[in-house]
Amino acid sequence: MLAKSLPNRKAFIQSLGATCRNWTWSWSFVNESEQRIIFGAWDINKNSGRTLILSDKWRVENGRRTRGYPQSLEHLRLVEEKGYELYTFNITHSDELQDEHGNGPAKIKVFERTIIRKWLTREGGDWYACDEPVHALIPEEVMEPELFLEGALRAIQVNAYERSLPARDACIRYHGAVCAACRFDFGQTYGATAQGLIHVHHIVPLSEIGREYELNPVTDLIPLCPNCHAVVHRRKETMSVDELRKCLASAKVLHG
Repeated sequence: MLAKSLPNRKAFIQSLGATCRNWTWSWSFVNESEQRIIFGAWDINKNSGRTLILSDKWRVENGRRTRGYPQSLEHLRLVEEKGYELYTFNITHSDELQDEHGNGPAKIKVFERTIIRKWLTREGGDWYACDEPVHALIPEEVMEPELFLEGALRAIQVNAYERSLPARDACIRYHGAVCAACRFDFGQTYGATAQGLIHVHHIVPLSEIGREYELNPVTDLIPLCPNCHAVVHRRKETMSVDELRKCLASAKVLHG
């Protein structure tokens, strides 16, 4: 979203329909009517497609509690628990108010008058605004390389890429986080808390994947809900997704 050129941060934020408790010390802002939370994204806190926007380490500064921390924590809870959307605007940091050890208040050198849609993730006491959704994992999905034994004859080392988060994310970006068989959507059923939750099924059986196999996350992986995922692995030979759809259709006719 692009706002008109405005002279200061307060005018910019207000033009977006957002507000805060105090314009001097607030780190984040809320637009209640549109359910949006807006954070400044400092250039010094950016790394690999994500920005640190709040940390427990920022709770206290120079021996005093920071006034902006409690409000920002409340804003992030609105994102995590109430489904508010997260946005950021880019800020360039100036250290002219800090001493040689980095102590002292941060100062805004310049900021971009544009807000960008982000997705929230938390790692311990740190919260990050990410360029893309971070899909929560379901416990039954094993995301690390595994050793699969075929009887006592030989072992197959699963390609690490197949179990990687980038492969899973690429599959979901293409197919969507909706079951390819029964069309179940966690987000639609349970709300924002479950948005993006889904299993990813390997169309090519793991037992057929050799060391040199290069997995294509679009053609070799497909999203399935936990129930459908369990059914396709019910038999000794993995059921195809097309066969699973036929089973669903037959059951629907049988039970009306």
